[in-house]
Amino acid sequence: MTSEIFNATIPITVGEVTLPGDLIIPENAKGLVIFSHGSGSSRLSSRNRYVAKVMQDKGIATLLFDLLTPEEDQDYQKRFEIPLLTERLIAVADWASQNEHTRNFSIGFFGSSTGAASALGAAAALGDKSKAVVSRGGRPDMAIPVLAKVTAPILLLVGGNDYQVIELNQQAYDHMTGIKEMKLIPGATHLFEEPGTLEQVSELAANWFEKYL
Repeated sequence: MTSEIFNATIPITVGEVTLPGDLIIPENAKGLVIFSHGSGSSRLSSRNRYVAKVMQDKGIATLLFDLLTPEEDQDYQKRFEIPLLTERLIAVADWASQNEHTRNFSIGFFGSSTGAASALGAAAALGDKSKAVVSRGGRPDMAIPVLAKVTAPILLLVGGNDYQVIELNQQAYDHMTGIKEMKLIPGATHLFEEPGTLEQVSELAANWFEKYL
C-alpha cells in the first residue's frame, strides 16, 4: 500500500466557473494523471476511482474533477460539447502546472467514453507538455481532426465484445501518427462490468503511465 502525502478536494477555477477536483498524491509520485470522464458521469464514478487507486498504488498522482458545473450538467447537450470539455481540460492542466503540489509533475490524461475525445484534444493542444494518454472504452474517433497533432503515446483499451466501439477506435487508431497501441479486453462490454475486466484495464493503464510519465 502506497502512503499519501496529499489527499484533498480542491476548488479549481476555470474561466468563470469553479470546479471541484479530488487530488491524491502518493509518496514519491512519478507524475500526474488527469481524468476526463464521459457524459453523464462525474469525479465520483466508482470505476474511475478504482482505476485511480491502482495508479496511486504505483506511485502516480491522480486528479479527478467535474468537467461541468451541476447546472451545466443538467443540459444534456453540454455533456457532448467536446470543444468546451477540451477547453476545461486544458485549463485544468495549466492549473496543475502552476499549483504548488503538482507543478513539478509530468502530465498524462485518462479518458473514458466521450471524455477520451477531450483528453486527446487537450493532449493535441498541449503538445510536449502531455506525456501519455489512455482511453478506456472511449470515443477517440470524435477527436480525429486533431489526432495527428498528439505527440504523447496513446493506449486505447476497448472491450472485446464492444463491437461498435472497437470499430470506432480502429478508425481513430489509423489517424494516430505517434507511439500507439490498441488492446481488446476479452469478454468485456462497454462498461467493463464483467469479473476481472476492470482490473485488467486498470493495470494496463497504470503500466502505460508508469512507462511514459
